[in-house]
Amino acid sequence: MSIQEEQIFALHGMQSPCVLCPRKCGALRSEGQRGYCGTTSRLIVADSAPHFGEEKVLVGIGGSGTIFIAGCNLGCVFCQNCQISHGSNGSLWEVEDLVYAMLRLQERGSENINFVTPTHHAPQIAEAVLKARHRGLSIPTVYNCGGYESVETLRLLSGVIDIYMPDFKFWSEVSSERYAEAADYPDRTRRALLEMYHQVGDLRIIDEVAIRGLLVRHLVMPGLVDEGRQILDFLARDVSPNTYVNIMGQYRPSYLSKHFPEINRPTGRTETEDLRQHARQLGLRLAD
Repeated sequence: MSIQEEQIFALHGMQSPCVLCPRKCGALRSEGQRGYCGTTSRLIVADSAPHFGEEKVLVGIGGSGTIFIAGCNLGCVFCQNCQISHGSNGSLWEVEDLVYAMLRLQERGSENINFVTPTHHAPQIAEAVLKARHRGLSIPTVYNCGGYESVETLRLLSGVIDIYMPDFKFWSEVSSERYAEAADYPDRTRRALLEMYHQVGDLRIIDEVAIRGLLVRHLVMPGLVDEGRQILDFLARDVSPNTYVNIMGQYRPSYLSKHFPEINRPTGRTETEDLRQHARQLGLRLAD
């Protein structure tokens, strides 16, 4: 058994009872029990297509080959993809379907394979990537996640993932518990980002397209600019002053946000610019 095959075997063992993410919900997913993520061990995919709405360094000319996976290990009350993340909308796929989709996206000219909300199906993804590489997959793989990751799972993905693209949503336990049902989110995300950076380093870009490294997203939320500053300070101080960051100002109230008056409004332009300016002062690399 090769090192990568051992990694895949270990990941499958973590899926039932499930300890893949920091929740460690213990669901017997291989027996049909749904975890906190809302899924069993059966992979559900909502869509697979070149996507041109991602960061420019991922889109390039051919688009980012995005595979939207149903389910999520976070309970964000403002989720803008709630039909997929919390509704589990999509079709059942086998690992071979995932392999075919990756190779097809490469044939269509996609710049990378972009797994969206991949955490709860890390075993199937790792298995499919290994098989696809044996069949000619050569473009980078992207792990597009919410940041709420287990270091143990990430270590088993070493060599499988080329580009890590986590969100870093909240700095305080109060905010992360209130808005994502995960009080330990800040600590877990800090640990996860350090492990991701250890594996892939700063984002490397060739001919304006990313090929390997860490890209961090931060969604600017109403009234949480101070937390955003602390996140940026952490990235510059503890991860790397060359961290590539996308500070996103497109927050809009959605899903359950109407029940939380303090975030039931769009983010103000000055809030977003404040954080972008702070990032510039820290010397971080800002996405276009």
